[in-house]
Amino acid sequence: MGVDYYHILRVNRNASEEDLKKAYKRLAMKWHPDKNPDNKKEAEAKFKQISEAYDVLSDPHKRQIYEFYGEQSLQAAESVGPYSAAGSQAAGNSGFRYNPRDAKDIFDEFFGGSGDVSGSDRFKRANGNAAEIGRSQEKKKANLKAAAIESKLVCSLEELYKGCRKKMRIARSVPDEFGRPKTVEEILKIDIKPGWKKGTKITFPEKGNQEPGVTPADLIFVVDEKPHAFYKRDGNDLVVDQKISLLEALTGVTLNLTTLDGRNLAVSMTNIVKPGHEMVIPNEGMPNSKEPTKRGDLIIKFDITFPSRLTTEQKSDLRRALSGADN
Repeated sequence: MGVDYYHILRVNRNASEEDLKKAYKRLAMKWHPDKNPDNKKEAEAKFKQISEAYDVLSDPHKRQIYEFYGEQSLQAAESVGPYSAAGSQAAGNSGFRYNPRDAKDIFDEFFGGSGDVSGSDRFKRANGNAAEIGRSQEKKKANLKAAAIESKLVCSLEELYKGCRKKMRIARSVPDEFGRPKTVEEILKIDIKPGWKKGTKITFPEKGNQEPGVTPADLIFVVDEKPHAFYKRDGNDLVVDQKISLLEALTGVTLNLTTLDGRNLAVSMTNIVKPGHEMVIPNEGMPNSKEPTKRGDLIIKFDITFPSRLTTEQKSDLRRALSGADN
């Protein structure tokens, strides 16, 4: 066969179009004359040979003729007219004429050259494109990050009222000096700010498991509020359901409440408390996390407990006591 184009491109005889493109790109960049100033003559010969091999093998018609008759038949077809007897015999296909493409034209097709750009500039641009692709791939690799890991951080209402510091022990996998995974433990300190609400997120960047080639996941703690035995939270307000007797509702009562920060709060009711009544005590609710000097309100909702029965004498006493009360 003479010249072995497959050997020149370093591909096997079953090489696909994609295989040929990859091989050409790799070898053309390696043997471009502008990259080999010290042995430019050899590089030019190699560069031309690589281009010729790709030109032939990438064209199904040329490749078929080459495999049956060798590169000499293609050269013969180049030197004669398309319909001559010699051309038909040399090419093995009536009417075929081989027009070899210029090596620079092929290179420009791959790396975006144009007629008014020098070979040196084209090579620099091709090198720049290749470098840019490499940087882009590295950037994508660097941007590949594991999905964030979320964990609940349960806090009491007292902790969210006063603020506190919590310590969380975590264990995660990281590669050792040989790239093998090992488990390390770490204690993370979390400062809970007064007034934080359920759903508040605290992020520790890249504290998840670490795998080769992937940026570790962020570790996110999500505040969850533990139910309180006495208070309920409504935004920045605190709500208390307070039971009082019918007598207390009618004659007055003083409530002694313990606040979330341990203070004793005395609330006096001197007026008659009607069913459904609510009392609002300003600034005794939860702190505002965005404005620490401000607080919500304390809302007391009264639940009046009526007696289950009254004696005849009690009923008579109540009639006398309450007669005319509506006036």
